Amino acid sequence: MTDTEPAATRVLHPPVGYRLAASVRALTFSPYDPCARVAASTFWWATRTPDGPATLALRPAGGELLAEGYGPGAEHVVARADAIAGLHDDLTGFAELAAAHPLVARLAREHRGLRMPTTGQVFPRLLRAVFEQKVTGKEAYRAYAATVRHFREPAPGPLQPLLLPPEAAAVAATPYWVFHPFGVEQRRADTLRRAAALADRLERCVDATEATRRLTAIAGIGPWTAAEVVRIAYGDPDAVSVGDYHIPNTVAWALAGEPRGDDARMLALLEPFRGHRGRVCLLLAAAGIQAPKYGPRAPIRSFARF
Repeated sequence: MTDTEPAATRVLHPPVGYRLAASVRALTFSPYDPCARVAASTFWWATRTPDGPATLALRPAGGELLAEGYGPGAEHVVARADAIAGLHDDLTGFAELAAAHPLVARLAREHRGLRMPTTGQVFPRLLRAVFEQKVTGKEAYRAYAATVRHFREPAPGPLQPLLLPPEAAAVAATPYWVFHPFGVEQRRADTLRRAAALADRLERCVDATEATRRLTAIAGIGPWTAAEVVRIAYGDPDAVSVGDYHIPNTVAWALAGEPRGDDARMLALLEPFRGHRGRVCLLLAAAGIQAPKYGPRAPIRSFARF
């Protein structure tokens, strides 16, 4: 079997109305993400597994979802394809909570095909989240893409170029000055290197609660970064990115008609949806809801504290 042929396949059965691209969008940094992208209606995701490098391809096929794995870790990623596609996302009780607010209830109906993925991997998402701290989305993506290309390792499979995320051990051993040309100052570089050195312990966390505790014990990682990680690694529907520049305003505007809000106000408005607070934020983003802008346009996506 060649590297261009799948080493493992599986047919998945998504719910009626399931939307692949919308569900896996959280796994891509941009349409040009060197490690993950949607091309010709197929989602391609490069990763590392205990069995070695792998690429997962997910494509719609007659109302079903075909999962194909490439590389030494093909069986590993295909076995977890349903979780990665968001098919393990548990919406139990959300419809009842959503009914408490007309907008949330409407968005829950309109975006019922949107599911939250679970990768089971902490460090790849942490790499991106650290780069997103206190900078614009464009600056964060530049640092992330440059870092992936610095450690350049082609992913298996027919879609090229597609690269594997860097190994945590390699990142931990890389001096700060290597990241500097990528626009990464020493604070973020040191945070990333500290986290990379502890990646094995982080990957052994059994749930989002334990991962959040261990992540926030690392200097330079706060609630915003931890929430960004556990929402993807564990599919945590309650993870709220406290400290974000934009989300409190979005929540205040959408749920209370208030053009500005702080973290305390955001959490108070989200409290009726506890257990699915992160899902509500995801629905607001999917609907493109934004608070009114006053004055100069603020950079989009980041400016989180950490």
